[in-house]
Amino acid sequence: MVAVGTLRAIVRGGRAVLLEDRVDYPDGTELELDVHEADNLDEAERAERDAAIEASYAAMTAGGRMYSAEEVLARLRASK
Repeated sequence: MVAVGTLRAIVRGGRAVLLEDRVDYPDGTELELDVHEADNLDEAERAERDAAIEASYAAMTAGGRMYSAEEVLARLRASK
């Protein structure tokens, strides 16, 4: 399976309906959708969460521990 990004959908009548005007997938293409419910955080909790995510991201990039998908795939192919 190839990751293609995030698709947004809304549930109507018990079915997920894509919000994108058009997606260019052939008929019969299976999509795997991850469901994320809205959080129940207040504004202060959201700000704290977002700050923690940003700090974690900054620490990972500063430590050289983040790699692009292309780098990971190249390393995996080279290790075969």
